[in-house]
Amino acid sequence: MLCKYCLDCKCSPVRVLCLRCTITPVTSEFESTSDNQALKEVIVARIEREGGISFHDFMAMALYQPRLGYYCSPGEKMGRLGDYLTSPEISPVFGAMVGRQLREMWEAMERPARFKVVEVGAGNGTLCRDVLRWARRSAPELLTTIEYGIVEISQAMVVRQRDSLVTEGLDEHVTWHERLPDEIEGCILTNELLDAMPVHVVVAEGAAVREVFVTWDRQSFGENLRAPSTAGVERHFENLGLRPGEQCRAEVNLQSLNWMRDAAAALRRGFVLTFDYGYEATELYAPWRKDGTLLCFYRHNPSNDPYARIGRQDMTSHVDFTSLRQTGEQAGLETIGLVTQSAFLTDVGIAAALMQGDEDLEGHYTRRRAVTELLDPAGLGRIRVLAQSNGMGSVKLSGMNQQHDA
Repeated sequence: MLCKYCLDCKCSPVRVLCLRCTITPVTSEFESTSDNQALKEVIVARIEREGGISFHDFMAMALYQPRLGYYCSPGEKMGRLGDYLTSPEISPVFGAMVGRQLREMWEAMERPARFKVVEVGAGNGTLCRDVLRWARRSAPELLTTIEYGIVEISQAMVVRQRDSLVTEGLDEHVTWHERLPDEIEGCILTNELLDAMPVHVVVAEGAAVREVFVTWDRQSFGENLRAPSTAGVERHFENLGLRPGEQCRAEVNLQSLNWMRDAAAALRRGFVLTFDYGYEATELYAPWRKDGTLLCFYRHNPSNDPYARIGRQDMTSHVDFTSLRQTGEQAGLETIGLVTQSAFLTDVGIAAALMQGDEDLEGHYTRRRAVTELLDPAGLGRIRVLAQSNGMGSVKLSGMNQQHDA
């Protein structure tokens, strides 16, 4: 298995595959160099028309251009046959642990007759399927109240999600939306959503912060530095009271902050639960982090070249959890805790789940390998989990044990 950012340390400027990777990378020359030519032509036309576009706009088109962008086109994206693995694809035990936390939230809300779970960007629908499957088996009283909504802009993904749920007989519990519903009472849930949002890429130069713009010389893409395309980039660092080190490259994810404001506005009462790769701002923008955190993934191969395989590779960058948390609080949310995924899963009882059915040795060992991957502090285990609430007072959640604070 190849985890995202399997090597992200200050002692090595070169990212390589970690020893834990068990997927053989694809090395076909054709597959490793091919672009989505139609998408490339659309991007080049805009660059020529505007004389260059911000990296943010380039990334937005590469990933989300209607019908052509990486996430809006057919084909495997995640899983062992796709480009990367997320926690739900490792094992159904992840969905079971999220289900346990959702049940605790439902109980904290005094078991309402309608409990809305809204997952934004549900990928193949694996997490939704596994949460509902767990509830059907282990928490039938919760299942009768769950209204599971999926917010998805990609029709290709909707088809995959629906097919997966129909096969399990769970589709009756799920509705699909193009945007966050209003007046949510329950939980807004995301798993590796924010790290795939388009980012502004900046370079610190003296007292200024300059933004990366993408150009085209009729043969290849290039970059140059210009004044920031939006005042929000400079305000981002002013609000933090810090900025990247001199000549350091860094990412600013303003869209994730807008998303958090929208989530706070949509949540009438309940919780926001965010799983994502990221750091607190002091670590994300540390002066030793010279190259930022932007990475691309194609067939489980990591790359730092966003201009290769346009429309056929994923692009991600780490989330600034300091700004994300502060934005939620400014919008009226209360922060319950920020922990690592390893700590979260441990505290909601993954060890007990590992032992269930241990008379089936093959099943037991399969689960044990999966749990090891989910808890690995150098891999998926270092994903951060942020829990926030609205209208819940000083509620506590078992997954947010503060002794494991991230």
